[in-house]
Amino acid sequence: SGAVERLEENGHENKRLKRDADEEDAEDQNKKSPKRKIVLLMAYSGKGYHGMQRNVGSSQFKTIEDDLVSALVQSGCIPENHGEDMKKMSFQRCARTDKGVSAAGQIVSLKVRLIDDILEKINNHLPSHIRILGLKRVTGGFNSKNKCDARTYSYMLPTFAFAHKDHDVQEEVYRLDKETLERVNKLLLCYKGTHNFHNFTSQKGPRDPSAKRYIMEMYCGEPFVRENMEFAVIKVKGQSFMMHQIRKMIGLVIAIVKGYAAESILERSWGEEKVDVPKAPGLGLVLERVHFEKYNRRFGNDGLHEPLEWTEEEEKIAVFKEQYIYPTIINTEREEKSMANWLNTLPIHDFNSSAVEMQANNKNSKNSSDVEGSDGCGDDSD
Repeated sequence: SGAVERLEENGHENKRLKRDADEEDAEDQNKKSPKRKIVLLMAYSGKGYHGMQRNVGSSQFKTIEDDLVSALVQSGCIPENHGEDMKKMSFQRCARTDKGVSAAGQIVSLKVRLIDDILEKINNHLPSHIRILGLKRVTGGFNSKNKCDARTYSYMLPTFAFAHKDHDVQEEVYRLDKETLERVNKLLLCYKGTHNFHNFTSQKGPRDPSAKRYIMEMYCGEPFVRENMEFAVIKVKGQSFMMHQIRKMIGLVIAIVKGYAAESILERSWGEEKVDVPKAPGLGLVLERVHFEKYNRRFGNDGLHEPLEWTEEEEKIAVFKEQYIYPTIINTEREEKSMANWLNTLPIHDFNSSAVEMQANNKNSKNSSDVEGSDGCGDDSD
């Protein structure tokens, strides 16, 4: 279907607009509420979910889309059979977020009946930690994944993750000093540009062209204290990300700053040899926003469609993060100590071993919990 979608994407937009218009007119006369292609702006707290993407047939792993589809059916936006077969409503998510990962600005595209008070009705059938914050009409051939040209993620972590293993206190009383923050930012800056990230994901070889990814910016903001624990937020904007890529990018910087790995490992990880890159916990990762710069330039001001920008929704997004996302990250960190426990696994990693030794080790420790979707949504999601 990818090829068909692509043909449709690049196909004759204008002819299709006219055809769509004719079809829509005919439909208008048949039905009170015709089907229209729309995008929904979604925010959710991902704790307790096995990621965004629905796994039809494995109901024991609840995903965000399970709840969304059921709300769409119950509110009368889509017929019941579209729930079973999501292709029927041309459903497409912008990013397949991992197990436990949250979103403040996820975008999905789909065809729905535009009923009255549609947002209110869908939200009435959703749990409070999943909200639809906005809706816009889009072109008939719009596909939220293919049309998205960049994604911004944030990662919120307790700053003791950066405490040096030999001469800093390793728990909540730790406070990040200016020099360490500068060092963290110097390292994060190294990721800017295009690199071969085959060591930052599973199942990709060093010569796989899709392992090359383009990072536009990455930095760590000023620390702040919540409930006596100091946190900081790392922001990263890239064209697209592979499974586990962001968590591994952050994991490697933590390993360097804590003193487990030499700085030279960064350069080495982009080379062809296999490098053991630790994967930071999923808890702090949030899909902040997705960017449609090309689409906005082409259709945003054509008089028919509105640009996919959400300035009016910014306030609602901020409130949702304060209410649902940040408290969940802070409380889970306090109760389950996901970062603290993960930091204890860093000494087990071998940051100097050769590829051959690593392959032997990997064979012995195939971990089933790695099948989680992708951090972002590179070529390998879907």
